[in-house]
Amino acid sequence: MKTSRTCVILCLNLFFAAVSVSISARTHFDRPDGQTQATAGSPAHCIAAHNIGKLNMSVSNNGSFGTNYSQAGTTDYFTDETVRACEYPKSSRTVYMYGSSFWIGAVLGRDTLVSTGADGASGGGHEFSPEEDELGGEMIFRSTIDPAKPEFDGAVSELDLIAVYADTCIKCPGVGNDPQEGRPHRPLNIEVTQRSYSWSYAYAEDFVLFDYAIRNIGRSRLNRVYMGVFVDADVHQIGLGHPGYSDDICGFRLKAPASYLPKYCAPDSDLVNIAWIADNDGDMEDNTIIPVPHITGMRIVRTPSDSLQVSFNWWVSNSDPSLDFGPQTKEGFRTLSRGGTGTPGGDRDKYYFLRNGEFDYDQVRTADIDPLDPIWLPPNPTLADDIADGFDTRYLISFGPFDIEAGQTLPLSLAYIAGENFHTDPGNVNNLAPGDWREYYDNIDFSDLDLNSTWAEWIYDNPGFDTDNDSFYGEYTVCNKGGDSAMQYDTVYDTVPDPDTILYIDSIWVFDLADTIWRKGDGVPDFRGASPPPGPSTYTSHLGHAGLRVEPQVGKIRVLWNGVMSENTRDVFSREYDFEGYRVYIGRDERRLSYSVIASFDKEDYNKYVYDHQLNSYLLLEHPFALGELRGLYGSGDTAWHPLQFTRNRPYVMPGFADSVFYFEPQDFNRSILANDPINANTAIKKIHPEAPKPPWTIVDSIPDSLHSLYLTDEGFFKYYEYEITLENLLPTVPYWINVTAFDYGSPRSGLAALETNPTVLPIVTYPLESIESVADQGLEIFVYPNPYRADGDYRTRGFEGRIDADQAPDRTRRVHFANLPSRCTIRIYSLDGDLVRELKHDVDPTDPLANHDTWNLITRNTQLVVSGLYYWTVEDDEGNTQIGKLVIIL
Repeated sequence: MKTSRTCVILCLNLFFAAVSVSISARTHFDRPDGQTQATAGSPAHCIAAHNIGKLNMSVSNNGSFGTNYSQAGTTDYFTDETVRACEYPKSSRTVYMYGSSFWIGAVLGRDTLVSTGADGASGGGHEFSPEEDELGGEMIFRSTIDPAKPEFDGAVSELDLIAVYADTCIKCPGVGNDPQEGRPHRPLNIEVTQRSYSWSYAYAEDFVLFDYAIRNIGRSRLNRVYMGVFVDADVHQIGLGHPGYSDDICGFRLKAPASYLPKYCAPDSDLVNIAWIADNDGDMEDNTIIPVPHITGMRIVRTPSDSLQVSFNWWVSNSDPSLDFGPQTKEGFRTLSRGGTGTPGGDRDKYYFLRNGEFDYDQVRTADIDPLDPIWLPPNPTLADDIADGFDTRYLISFGPFDIEAGQTLPLSLAYIAGENFHTDPGNVNNLAPGDWREYYDNIDFSDLDLNSTWAEWIYDNPGFDTDNDSFYGEYTVCNKGGDSAMQYDTVYDTVPDPDTILYIDSIWVFDLADTIWRKGDGVPDFRGASPPPGPSTYTSHLGHAGLRVEPQVGKIRVLWNGVMSENTRDVFSREYDFEGYRVYIGRDERRLSYSVIASFDKEDYNKYVYDHQLNSYLLLEHPFALGELRGLYGSGDTAWHPLQFTRNRPYVMPGFADSVFYFEPQDFNRSILANDPINANTAIKKIHPEAPKPPWTIVDSIPDSLHSLYLTDEGFFKYYEYEITLENLLPTVPYWINVTAFDYGSPRSGLAALETNPTVLPIVTYPLESIESVADQGLEIFVYPNPYRADGDYRTRGFEGRIDADQAPDRTRRVHFANLPSRCTIRIYSLDGDLVRELKHDVDPTDPLANHDTWNLITRNTQLVVSGLYYWTVEDDEGNTQIGKLVIIL
């Protein structure tokens, strides 16, 4: 990814009092009242995408999300690719957001002021601009994927995007005047550091976490501060426009069922505070457009105080005040500056919305609010039905109040979350007639949104984990697992429960009579989640050698890897050693769909499914058991006893305990017998040093010098964890993408499936030709292929070229290959007349598998396609040695 490209710079001419003022570099000066004002500016607006997970969502460095309020176009700052506003699932060509932005309001002196990333009404309100720092205000990218890359330092997730912006520039593009009072924007002097995080793992791929640091950079105290997020979430197929955005519905979800609790626990719920929006019917009946049956929402994860007031307001905008509508209470009725009851206009309106403490009724109830309602003002009867069955709706979720002293920084964490299959019944929209909204709600499904919301909170603050070592682990529930009643103990806010209150122990067996379910963390942010064991490609020995290596030969590739970190790293979420196995992948290009599993190894272990008599179903409650463990527990050590003898239809019944019934299944494929045992092997993977003892250490510095030769290779690898496989019958003339992944066994208690490292991250690309060492040892000559190169050879269709640049024109994907090259040399191609056609500098690290290979794209030094003919080529190394050959090109 790029790290130093200039962002989109917007330069406009502003006119004040008929005087043209050219916008140049921003300058700041101190006002008498302590405010900092920018007189002009060219802010470095950037936009980038969180696209590593299933939710593909863009963020900007002006306090906005989505594309339509970003002021930075739609080109990703780091990748140059087109970004989506909010697409779910990724690549589905759907939209779940037009735009949204951060709002903050406060009382400064005697003034009520609000600063917004966008207000969605005036066409402006872009009152946050990138801060000028050592990076010029540009966004920062970080990632935990590759420890060898500079963006790994300080990374929290697989894709971190960091932006810093402030509300101090009053004449930057898009700021405008307050429409309520006619004055220029007056800043609060707020600087916002916005960190957003996303992951690709199955449990975390449906949300983006936002962590804010809100700093008062002025000289005055900010009183009665409220913060919020405004969302205009048009939901439709990309490019559909009207009527796609005119049939959305929204609402607020205060609590959600704690569905993660085991079934033997009594039902309970969690506080979630999610404002949500969706299409009214998911466009599921129209076969001509892409359906949008899912749901998105904004959840409050952390606020500066636990006792803050939360507000939820929604509205539909219209320039006609009689058609501009939003719910208002009879007690708190306020005529807004635009004349309606919906859209807030200037700072005073926006501050009222931020602080009004309302929880607006869900939109589908609009037609059921009548004049006799004790709380709500009735809507315009000509609008009510139309709004209730879907409209172009916006919402604001907000919280406060609190004060911010000069120089003080307050934290805030939010999550934008998506959930699948909110709609499953295309005809359910017919239940949106007045009075039928309850039946409509009976046929929509919040469960996936709720589950993803729970995972967002758990990643923010890991349940049952004492982050700051103060012996407080968070909130848990203890549920009874035995007897006829599934009683639930009171939720406890304390340290780890005493095991003596939970376990009954006799001389042979340990039975859980109760189960501790951690529900919340210790209140200290973690921003980490369950992850697969680190793959071999991320490991480097203490001598600097890569953990994943290849040794190519003609028609075959020997793959070697070291698994010391894969097999000895605790999961950061469960804190267990949960390594399960390896998979060897091979691909013909970098796309995930191109990779195939060529071999695998996993431990021989089995899952135990326990029958629950109350639920009349089998439950998976524990991590996998090794075969020896199960034989000791249930087979009295008999080596003939095998868990697969006991299936779902023929389960194991524990002697003397008729209510203890279970059956077994393999955790994975149990490809556990390595190829070092050629008679019994069930995998082609083998150990390189099968006789090496298992070391009692995993850190080289812990090994006494006298034992280095026993435990370590010359490259510094632990011998015991060295593996290999040879991939044969490969085409020597095409590249292959090789990787070895590590995977775990998941977390049965939390319902988390097994996790695997991504095979497309840090693969090795090589050709099945002689290695650079073999070429040197055997004195092999350089050769060129295909020779002749024929345009009618159909190389692109047959997959020999154009696989990684398929979007380019065919004459720009042609390739002639040079093999058996030295790692540093100069390749020159000449015409028969001796004219230089092209010169290529080949300079590759000798340890790179591609050090002995290069290509020419048949483009001349004048950037033109060559013509048919006979050509000469030369290769000259650093020592002046030259080889010469001929090349025929037929186009």
